[in-house]
Amino acid sequence: MKITTAKFAAAAAVLAAALALSACGGQQPSSGSSGNGEDGSALSGTVASDGSSTVGPLTEAAATEFAGVEPDVQVTVATSGTGGGFKTFCAGETDLSNASRPIKDEEAAACEEAGIEFTEIVIANDGLSVVVNKDNNWIDCITVEQLHTIWAPESEGKITNWNQVDPSFPDVALTLYGAGTDSGTFDYFTGAINGEEGASRTDYSPSEDDNVTIQGVSGEKGAMGYFGLSYLEENTDVLKGLEVDGGDGCVFPSTETVQDGTYTPLGRPLFIYVNNASYSDSAAVKTFVDYYVENAVTIAQSALFVPLTDDQITTAQDELASLG
Repeated sequence: MKITTAKFAAAAAVLAAALALSACGGQQPSSGSSGNGEDGSALSGTVASDGSSTVGPLTEAAATEFAGVEPDVQVTVATSGTGGGFKTFCAGETDLSNASRPIKDEEAAACEEAGIEFTEIVIANDGLSVVVNKDNNWIDCITVEQLHTIWAPESEGKITNWNQVDPSFPDVALTLYGAGTDSGTFDYFTGAINGEEGASRTDYSPSEDDNVTIQGVSGEKGAMGYFGLSYLEENTDVLKGLEVDGGDGCVFPSTETVQDGTYTPLGRPLFIYVNNASYSDSAAVKTFVDYYVENAVTIAQSALFVPLTDDQITTAQDELASLG
């Protein structure tokens, strides 16, 4: 199984953060920084982020590149899932929340109740990829209807073999892997395929760690899973990606098909949510967020994500300007 160095770096960052935080009794948002980098003084401080396991490696890539510019600023990246990230963010415990879906009304209400004002920024794009085992030789393109047959709540305990999806498919046990319920990927996939966020069969192997899905699907001939496009691109040696037919023919997930909108319905934007007070009060947070947005295209490309379009770049810059 291939697991990227970015994932190892993210795990190391989380571990380092946990060790540091254990000494102070819990994770808190950035308490400020020394120096501002504008008069030649060194900038230092911390930036705490949590959230989506899909967006986590992107923010980790941004942190790694940012360290080359401001080595004394520590950026930590935890991956508790989009929903978990919003819980810590709206509790005032993080400066940034990484999200693979927009914030829900009830999450925004929790932030408002806690006095947390925030700004949403689209930072990159992604396509959810549907993957099967490399030895699967009976399907290259799957329809949304077939995906619904496999993943619908009413399929639980009933659709357990590939020949139940299509009679032309072989008699091979169907085993499923996917995102955990706190994941924005879970919400997006179930909404796009089953028509309602959170509507899914539960007899599958869920995880907030996409590497668990990689290991599971690569180890069973009849397995299927789904996760962000970058995980497929980095693991094509052990997984087979499927084209998806959303009604206009089979389309394979790629940078081009996500950006041009032909990979439907599984193309999506990715977000960071910025705590406005952290941005205003901490030079470390402000400088990191500015760097992240200003270099969003190159960071996305280096981390194997789909970069912003020209229109999205303009919108992100406008959103950043509103923070200033």
